[in-house]
Amino acid sequence: MLLQPDEFIAANDSSEWAARSAFWLTKAAEPSPKRRLRQRNPAPLILCGHGVALRVENRSLHIRDGFTHHPQQQASHRLFPGDLALPPRIILLDGSGTLTFDVLSWLAEQGIPLARVKWTGEVATVAGGAGCFDRAKVEWQRATRADESKRLAFAADLIRQKLLASIPTLKAAFQPSRLRGVALAKAEAGIERLRSEAFRDINDVFAIEGECASAYFSTWSGLPIEWTGTARKPVPDQWRSYAGRSSLATGVKPENRNASHPVNALLNYAYAVKLAHVQIDAVADGYDPMLGIMHNGRKGSPGWALDIIEPHRPVVDGAILSLIREQRFAAADYTTRRDGVCRLSPQLARTVATLISAIGTAGAKVALPGRKPASRKRQASAYA
Repeated sequence: MLLQPDEFIAANDSSEWAARSAFWLTKAAEPSPKRRLRQRNPAPLILCGHGVALRVENRSLHIRDGFTHHPQQQASHRLFPGDLALPPRIILLDGSGTLTFDVLSWLAEQGIPLARVKWTGEVATVAGGAGCFDRAKVEWQRATRADESKRLAFAADLIRQKLLASIPTLKAAFQPSRLRGVALAKAEAGIERLRSEAFRDINDVFAIEGECASAYFSTWSGLPIEWTGTARKPVPDQWRSYAGRSSLATGVKPENRNASHPVNALLNYAYAVKLAHVQIDAVADGYDPMLGIMHNGRKGSPGWALDIIEPHRPVVDGAILSLIREQRFAAADYTTRRDGVCRLSPQLARTVATLISAIGTAGAKVALPGRKPASRKRQASAYA
């Protein structure tokens, strides 16, 4: 990850940065459950740092992970065609490095997509992987998007599933309180309205979502954040607890992008990793990830992936809340830009990506036509 001297404040000395990077690297490298005989590897390969390199050698793919701190032993991986140990996908977390055209061809042949996530919490690109557009499914997307009544019904069901998923997150993460009670009541009322009412405008659906989201994140207000080493490396007072979802670095207009608080930086990055997975799955399932139904106004945006991620968001929230509850953070886990925007350290970002990749499809219950994942042997790629 490239930190420009004129953009970022050097808030961490090298020794503390190295210590925290090594700590999070250990967390991200915790062993996964042993696979059964003939079971494919379910875990994605997550890469980050400077000097990432992918190249094809003697029909195998040689991968060198990047450097994030010193001293650090560079990790390397060698992938062989058809091996059960092949990762289902490769996630590149910002960083710098090289790959060749042969690598893209190799990944396409093995049905392994490659996604790059920017430090800002945006998916930069998704390439390769097994899958091609299914004409019937894409036509269904277009027809549903063009028919306002069907679009409204789809959006209402999508947000209803999101509110349903928010209830267990609220109950698991927060003790009974007035704010939690209000959020649960709002969610239940919103679920019933979305189930029973007939809507004439998409903004009516968004109004219900917004009202419930406000109550939901109000429950997070005051969430304590545990820190270590603050006597030597202090953190801003507002980082010691959670105040709200909007960034203070975006000017007068409240926005969730460009997080100014560590919790929001964690959430933005976690959502981006999940969005990358959803976008890859959309292609594997035969859908057009750019053809959104509820999200259809921003050109070049993966509207369909943004639709389908909605029921996943509360599950992602639950994973981040567990991380916050179980870990103590340090100033070296974040880098602050001169405008107040904060970003995750590379190895903390890897830990978040590993955590989110492990939660699978929990929370996704949206009824879609023919959701059967494509076989890895299907060679055609929608991202040629």
